[in-house]
Amino acid sequence: MSIEKFMQNAVTGWMAAHGEHSDIVLSTRIRLARNLRGYRFPIAFTEKEAVEIDRSIANVLLDEEENGYSYMRMSDLPALERQVLVEKHLISPQLTNPAKHGAVILSKDETVSVMVNEEDHIRIQCIYPGLQLEDAYEQANQVDNFLENQLPYAFDEEFGFLTSCPSNTGTGMRASVMMHLPALTITKQIDRIIPAISRLGMVVRGSYGEGSEAPGNVYQVSNQTTLGKTEQDILADLGNITSRLIAHERKSRELLLAKSRIALEDRLFRSLGTISYARLLPTGEAARCLSDVRLGIDLGIIQNIHMSILNELMIFMQPGFLQQYAGTELTQEERDIFRAKLFRGRLNQEKEYASTEKGNEEE
Repeated sequence: MSIEKFMQNAVTGWMAAHGEHSDIVLSTRIRLARNLRGYRFPIAFTEKEAVEIDRSIANVLLDEEENGYSYMRMSDLPALERQVLVEKHLISPQLTNPAKHGAVILSKDETVSVMVNEEDHIRIQCIYPGLQLEDAYEQANQVDNFLENQLPYAFDEEFGFLTSCPSNTGTGMRASVMMHLPALTITKQIDRIIPAISRLGMVVRGSYGEGSEAPGNVYQVSNQTTLGKTEQDILADLGNITSRLIAHERKSRELLLAKSRIALEDRLFRSLGTISYARLLPTGEAARCLSDVRLGIDLGIIQNIHMSILNELMIFMQPGFLQQYAGTELTQEERDIFRAKLFRGRLNQEKEYASTEKGNEEE
C-alpha cells in the first residue's frame, strides 16, 4: 500500500480538521461514564452480564441506520489493530483486554466512540479538533440522551450517575484538552504551572491519559472531580484554565523569539532536517522534532508544510501504526527505520504538492 493511501485510510476526524486555537489546542475531548441499572460494574460482573450489556447497547446504537455507526468487538480484533485504536485515541488501553467482553462503536468520521464494558458499562467519547468544549459536549450529550431514552441508567438522586470509580460519580463527565506547549516546556515554566493547575482542581497528564508521559511537549489537561459540579461548571472551569495556558504559551513564544531567535531557528530547522532526511528515527526523537517543526510553522519560521500533516505524523509515528503500515511485526530498530521512511515519504509528498500549487499560481 502506498503511503498516501495508507494515510487516507488511517486519518481520523480530529486530525484532518481545524478548530479554535488549533496552533496550541490540538483537540478537545468529552467523555461520559454511564452504567446500566441492575448490573454489576465491569470489575465484578459475570460473563453473562457482560454479554447482555454489550448486546443491549449495540442493539440501540446499530438499530438506526442513519446513525452510521460501526461495531468492533475487542476479542475479534488482532492485538495490533487494538493498539492502533488506542494510538488514534478512539479507545482506552484498558479496553484492549479481549477477555473483558469489551467493544467499541464508532461513528463514520470517528468523532464519536462508545466504549462498551471498559471501566464502566458505557463510555461515550467525542473528540473535536482545536478548542471546542461546548460543541464536543453537545455531541456527547446527544448520544447520551439517545441511549438514556432506551436504556435504564444507574442513577441516584443524591449522588448522580453511579460509576465504577467514585471520582467519576456525579456528572460522570471528564472534559479534556490536548495542548502543545513547547515554549512553556523549553523555558521550564511548565514545572511550576502543573502544580498550580492541580490546586485548581484540574489534572495534567501525557497525551494518552493517566500514567502516560508527555512526548513532543503534548499535555492533556482535564477536570479532576465530577461530584458536586454541573456539566457547565466543569466546562467553564476547564475553559478558563485553557485560556490562561494559551496566553502563557503565546507569551513564552514571543519571549523566545525576542531573546533567542537565532538559536531557536537553528533548533527548529535542525529538527525539520532530521524528520525530512533521517534513516533511523526513534520515537522520542521523532516526537521532539515534530514539536519543534510544529512550533516553527506556528511562528511563521517554517513554511510550506500543512499543520494537518504534523497531526497525522504525531499519531502515525506510534508502534502500532508503523507495524500496520509494514504489514508485519517489527523489532525496535525496524520500527525506527520504517518511522523514518514514513516521515520522509509524507513530507516529500507535501513538498511536491506545495511545488505544484506554486507553479499553478505563477501560471
